[in-house]
Amino acid sequence: MAAFDFSNALLNRIDSTWRGVCAWFWSGYMAISACLRGVKLSRGVSFVGRAKFKRAKTARISVGRSCVFLSRPTSNLIGINRPCIISALTREANLVIGERCGFSGTVIGCFKEIIIEDNVRIGANTLITDGDWHEDDPRSGNPRPIRIGKNVWLGEGVKVLKGVSIGENSVIGAGSVVTKNIPSNVIAAGNPCRIIKPLGKSENSNLIR
Repeated sequence: MAAFDFSNALLNRIDSTWRGVCAWFWSGYMAISACLRGVKLSRGVSFVGRAKFKRAKTARISVGRSCVFLSRPTSNLIGINRPCIISALTREANLVIGERCGFSGTVIGCFKEIIIEDNVRIGANTLITDGDWHEDDPRSGNPRPIRIGKNVWLGEGVKVLKGVSIGENSVIGAGSVVTKNIPSNVIAAGNPCRIIKPLGKSENSNLIR
């Protein structure tokens, strides 16, 4: 058993070292790529794997300090099925990401305005979009802004659709589709997403502010 423990520890150390090398390489690469695309990255933003930025002319994308973007399939052990893809798709689009947010295989499509405040945890394979994408189709409606408050946690596979506001500290359960506003300090889940219960004082007291 001791031999297995040693080999397991060694492999874990190799994995950790390799992740650090990947983060160093991709963070440098993505900093250059973002700069060339007119994306504003603040200090300490890191990448594991190649993310994708797309910005329409005059659109704005800004990313706050110490955010993390995971795009390699195993960089989050829940499993990532695609890279992070961050897009501002119209000339008037305004995408603002606050400080210390985390993304794993997240797709963000901004047509009008998406504001993500500080300390937001965004789980694997999530989607945030303020538009219907097929603007040439008469069945598409107009884009509507999205705001996600501080300390929100979006579980794996969550979809946040246009016109939605999610209040501070709230948790959205895995696989949920958020089509209406969610207030602060609640747990919500489902399709469509509904409030399950309020968060207690003890749960809120431990959140980073």
